[in-house]
This record gives sequence, C-alpha cells and structure tokens, in this order.
Amino acid sequence: MASSSKPKSNYEVFLSFRGTDLRNTFLGHLYKALHHNGIYTFIDSEELRKGDQTLPALMKAIEESFVAIIVFSKDYASSRWCLEELMKIMECKEQKHLTVLPVFYKVDPREVRQGSKSYGKALAKHESKFGKDSEKVERWKKALFDAGSLSGWHFKDGDESELIERIVKEISTLLNRTPLHVAKHPVGINSRVVKLKSTLNVESDDGAFMMGLWGKGGIGKTSLAKAIYNDIFRQFEGSAFLANVRETSKGCKDLVALQEKLLLEILILKQRLVVSNVDAGTNLVRDRLCCKKVLLILDDVDDLRQLNALAGEGKWFGNGSRIIITTRDKHLLTCHGIDQDHVYEVKALEDNEARELLSKHVFQTHQKLKIRTDLVDSVLNYAKGLPLAIEVLGSFLCGRREHEWKSTLKKFSKIPHKTINNVLKISYDGLEDNEKEIFLHIACFFKGQDSQYIKKVIDSCDFEITIGLEILLERSLISMENGIVEMHDLIQLMGMDIVNQECRDDPWRRSRLWLYDDVLDVLSRDMGDCVVKAIVLEPPEHKEIYVEPNAFTKASRLRLLIMHNLHNSFQGPIYLPNELRWFEWAGCASWFPQFSSGPKKLVGIYMSKCSITGVPKQFKDFQQLKYINFSNCESLVHMPDLSCTPNLEELVLCDCKNLVEAHESIAYHNKLQSLNLRGCRKIDNFPDIPRKLEGLKKLCLQGTTIKELPVSIENLVSLKIMDLSNCKNLASLPSSIYKLQNIELLELAYCTNLIGFPKYEDLAYLHMNSRLSNLLYLSLGGCNLYGIEFLENPSCFPLLQKLVLAESSVASLPTSIRERDHLIIYAISYCQELQEIPKLPPFLKILSANNCES
Repeated sequence: MASSSKPKSNYEVFLSFRGTDLRNTFLGHLYKALHHNGIYTFIDSEELRKGDQTLPALMKAIEESFVAIIVFSKDYASSRWCLEELMKIMECKEQKHLTVLPVFYKVDPREVRQGSKSYGKALAKHESKFGKDSEKVERWKKALFDAGSLSGWHFKDGDESELIERIVKEISTLLNRTPLHVAKHPVGINSRVVKLKSTLNVESDDGAFMMGLWGKGGIGKTSLAKAIYNDIFRQFEGSAFLANVRETSKGCKDLVALQEKLLLEILILKQRLVVSNVDAGTNLVRDRLCCKKVLLILDDVDDLRQLNALAGEGKWFGNGSRIIITTRDKHLLTCHGIDQDHVYEVKALEDNEARELLSKHVFQTHQKLKIRTDLVDSVLNYAKGLPLAIEVLGSFLCGRREHEWKSTLKKFSKIPHKTINNVLKISYDGLEDNEKEIFLHIACFFKGQDSQYIKKVIDSCDFEITIGLEILLERSLISMENGIVEMHDLIQLMGMDIVNQECRDDPWRRSRLWLYDDVLDVLSRDMGDCVVKAIVLEPPEHKEIYVEPNAFTKASRLRLLIMHNLHNSFQGPIYLPNELRWFEWAGCASWFPQFSSGPKKLVGIYMSKCSITGVPKQFKDFQQLKYINFSNCESLVHMPDLSCTPNLEELVLCDCKNLVEAHESIAYHNKLQSLNLRGCRKIDNFPDIPRKLEGLKKLCLQGTTIKELPVSIENLVSLKIMDLSNCKNLASLPSSIYKLQNIELLELAYCTNLIGFPKYEDLAYLHMNSRLSNLLYLSLGGCNLYGIEFLENPSCFPLLQKLVLAESSVASLPTSIRERDHLIIYAISYCQELQEIPKLPPFLKILSANNCES
C-alpha cells in the first residue's frame, strides 16, 4: 500500500503494494533503485506527510502520477486500501491515460484475474463483510481482472536484482517522453487547449490527420502546442516535439538531422538511425512509422520542404496519429492540404488574461511597490494582448518605480524592445521584395484605412497589391476587419523601425517619411541625392507648412505624396517630379500642381476642398491617370474633358456646388467605372449615351437637380449601382430602365416629384429578358408614389430582396406579392396612406411597419 507526496505537483511513478508483504524486501530495493536513477517515486514510508488524511492523499497522488507500478503479491487483495488504490489506478488509466505496469510477485496472473487461491480467499472475506452482492466488491473484482490482464513482469524465483534492473530500465525509457515546459505563467492556455482537443478528437483512431496552429510571431503558438502535447502525448505509442524547425533546417543536412531526431524520439531508440540524405530519410520516416499511432508537433515551420521531409502525408503514420504544425504562414498549411477546418488561429489574449499575465510577471509576491493603474493600462495597451510583449515588458518592469515605468513606455514608443522586435521581424525577413514594400507602406502610412483605398494607392506605385495583401494576411502581419486593414501596434512599430534604421540621423536618406519635423527638415534643405520614395503627413491638428515651389522636385525618386491637415503658407503652385504616382493634398488653396514637360506618371490625384476653378490644359499629358477626386471643390465650374485621360476609372466630384455640367465625354469613356456627382446642385441633366458603354458600374447623382434620365441610359450595360436619391426635380424614369440587366441597387429615396414607375406590361417592345432581372435592392422611401403596380408582374424584379417604402405615399401593396418565391423585406414605417398589409407567406417579412396610421 502506498501513500502521499513531496511538495511537487506531479509524481513520475506511483508504487502500489501490500506493505506487510514487501516493504523491507523487494519493494524497498525497487524504490531505492528508482530513486537512485532520479525517478521521483511515491511510496508511503517516504512520502506520507503528517496531518494528511491517508485515503484522499492516496487518490490525489495517483492522479498526479505518470506511471503506476502495481506489485501483486500473495496478500495484496486482503487489504481494502490496496483494492481502493487499484480501482483508482484503473480509473485513471482510462480517464487520465495513466500508464499501468503490473508486477506479479510470486503469484500467477490467473490468480489475480480469476480471483483464485489467496485472492479468492481475500475476496470471500470482503464479501462476508460487505455482502455477497456488494457493489464495492464487484468493482474490486473488475479492477483485479482488468489489471491482471495487463502485460507486465512475472517473478516466481531467482535474482530479484535482475528484475529490478529491467523495471528501472523500462520506466526510464518511458519517462524519457517527459512533459515540456510551457511557460512560467501559462495564462489563457487551458481554455485554448480544451478547444483544440475537441478539434483533434484524440479518441478517434479513424485515420491520421494534420492540424495547423497559425498566428503572428509572439502570439503563443509554441506555448499552446507544448500544452496540448503535454495533455495528450501519453495516449500515443510514440511522440516527438520538433522545436524551431525554421531555425534548425537551414539546409539539407539540417533536414536530415531533424529526420533522425524524429525517428529517435518516436521509436525511443538508444542511438540515432543514420540517414544518408533527405530522400532516404523521407522513406525511412514513412516506412518505420506507417503502423504506429504517433503524436508529432512541428514547431515554427516556414517552408514546404520541411513538411515534405518530416510529415509529407497523413498516411505516413498509423491510424489515430495527430500531426500539429505551428506556423506564421497560413498559405503553407493550405499548400500541404490541411483543411481550413483544421487550422486554428491563435489570437491575442483577452483583456482580463493580459492583465493577469502582466500582474504575474510584474508584481512578484515579495514586491511591495504600488504602480498607478493608468501606467499598467498603458503597458497593456502597448502590448495589445501579445503574450511575448507582456512577458518581456513585465519582467523588465518588475521591481521598477513609477518614473521608470513612464520612461520605459516613452522609450519603447519610439524604439521597439529588441527582444520583441527580433521575434516579430522574422516574419518580415521571410517576405519577397514586393511584399516587404507593401508591408512598410501599410506600417508607416495606412494602418486602419480602407482596403480599397490602399489598393488604389499602392497599386499606383507599381506594386502587386492584390497578391501582396493576401500574403501579408497569410503571414499574420495584417488583418482585415470589415474591409479595414489592421495591424498589431508592435508589428507597426517594427515596420517603422526598419525604415528608421535605413538612416537614423538623416531623414532624407530614408525611403519613407511620416513625421512633421522630418518632412520639414527634408523640404527646407538642399538634399543632394535624396532617396525618399514616399511622404505621408497627416498631423492630428491643423498645421502650417512652408513649401517652396521646387522643394519636391529635389526628391526625384518620390512616388507617393499625401498631405492632410496642412496649409502651405507659400501661396502659389508647387512643382512635382514627373515620377510621382499619387498626389493627395486636401485644401491646398487655389493652385493646381505643376510638372515638368514630358510624360507624367501620375495615377491618382486627390485635391478635395480646394479653390480651383478648373483643370488646366496640361491635364491632357496625364495619360496614366486612373483616379481623380475633386470633391468639395466649390469653385470648380467645369468637369474636365475625360477624353484627355483615357485610362480614368474613377471620377469623384461630390459637393462641387457650382459645377454646371456632366461633360459629354462621359458618353464615350470605355474605362470609367465609377462616376460620383453627389451634391452637385447645379447639374440638371445627364448627357445622352449614344452607344453601349461596358465600363461604368456605379453612377451617383444623389442630390442633383436632374429632371429626367435620357432614354439612352439603357446603354450603360454594365451598371450595377445607380443612386438618384434626393433628386427632388426627378419626375419620371424612362421605360428603358428595364434594360439595365446588371443593375443590383436602385436608390430613389426622397425623389419627391417621382409619382410613378414605368409599367412593365405596357412595354411590348421590350425583350422578354428585359426586366431588371438582377435587382436586389430598391428604395422608394419618401417618394410620392401612390401605388407600386410594377410589382404586380412576378416576372419583374424576380430577385428583389429588399424594398424600402418608409415615409412614402403608397396606399396599397399588391396581393400578387404572395406569388414571389424570394425573400422580400418591406420597410414601410410612417406610410400614413397605407390602408392594408396583405397576409404574406412565412418566407416573406414585413419590418418596421409602425406608424402606418390608416
């Protein structure tokens, strides 16, 4: 019989025995041998502490052990405590995957299984005490049967020391598969392990499958992998945790070493198998492990060659095997055929977890210093849930006073902590040049901005932005939230530091500038060979800046220039280098930028809130222009002639209140995709479209004074969105509107003069397919329509999903609406003329039907 514990959390071996039989003989020698070999063993005479209640202590000790050795001797079953102990051991074998090894010491295993001889006599005595049909005795019998059926050691007579040597050797081999150190303070790990275990489904032996743990550097992938390894590795015939695969597999020889290590750990070999080359090692891993249930963790993988050499396919391993791969590169998992359902994104710590982790590192039990809550909050805000940052900063700040906390935060806001930065920079170093440039642009300029805007700007600078953004997402360097590109603050700081390190003392020798003082410094001196490629200056408060006419021409490599919240105190035009791709300056007075003679490479020009009255003739030289935005230029009278810009895709002239026309060149521009004239109050007509235009997809005339659309509107064959809301002079729509087969959204809200919609039935000349067949959204809110008869024909608007009638004058809804078999959502609040709402089938809905007074 065995008992309690040293002040440690886990035992390696639990010895279960009948003390009166063996304490001073075989068991004493076995315990000393285990102890001599450094194996932490539970035995009552050594481990029982004063004050322990013996049976609860026994149960706890069993639960904390990795291996249980049951020594079945002649009188083992006569002890009720031994049988309780045995029952707990067998329970933990099933539930906690305790390894159980029996020693049949001068008894036959059949005696234990069948309850014969001394075991039969002992059980009979227990039955006389507890009753023949006692449930307790039946459970003891089952535990004896199950344990007696296990393979172990059978000793009848001979040299006990040889048996003890064999037992210690096997236990040592088993314990070589030891748990891994996870973290000093593994906060937030357990809940994530639970989620992972449900995905791994370790209990199933149906085949082998692979799983990926993906996330940014320092997020805790390795710690989580270690924790899941510790929790389940004893359920497998063999296991291996190959750490730092990226770092340790620089070449083919290093991959061979990893293959050798994998085989050594899983097969528990005495010495390494010699592998001659990677291909031979690949075959050896597959052949030696194909029938073995294994747990393999490949940590920090960054190359497909590593996976091909170490775990090419699931069928390399036996049924029930689990292979877990940690990586910063999600696409790597996809290339290796890992289903997205088996990719677990390791995310930042929750706020409460981050606070707990910081507290454990900063506020040691012996520390009596008190730190203000706002300083603690600042550290947590700096780390943004990144465990690496919290651990490093927490350890650094431990024992420091408040003034040192302030200084530390100020320092690291400018120059990142070296340890944290080096880990994060690994992801950047693994990028190709295209992705590096895109990453630095986002880190320095565009974090938190709309992805579509970022794509336009960076694409204009000759980078492949579509694939670039996807790769940055896969490498966890950026994230996308509702179309906004986000980046962890420390990753952003790492990117900025890369640029600053190009030349810390001389800003004109850096590729990118974003600080006011640096830009001022560069623009105010004769720079010589200036290497600046991009300037984006957006101070939080309005500032004055003095820019001489030729200041930017000195930066001959400048590709990107964005200035916001700045007023140039030099009241005149500035000259820009012809190599510039994107120019953006809101409120830059009344001048238009000047360029040298020759071809211009400008792709985008954004000059909102400026006092320009027109576009100069020089505009015809901008053959590469794709994006023009002159919104809120209230002095602008004439729209530029679009024939001068044959590659233009987007023209935004919102709230140009004195703009008097939509230039007729619109009708001939094949590449224009988006035209926005919202709020141009003096535009009262739209030009005729004499031929089909394949380009235009979005047309916004909201708030203009147009009275009608031309019949030729049908020639906008690719149009998907048309916004005519708040066009209060619009009285009717041409029947040709039904020919817009690609339109998905039609906005007519608050067109207060619109009293009717063309009837589909009267349009005999229309082709049968002409019926707004792709329209999904129609808004007639605030219009003076009294009926919506056009909906009576079920073939009209067949895919309509949302109809908005709020504050309209509609008096009735057609009963034929019941014939539609697509979901239609009515928003009919404040329709005071509406008499009755028809009873609709379950798949149709009415939302917001309040205040329909009639």
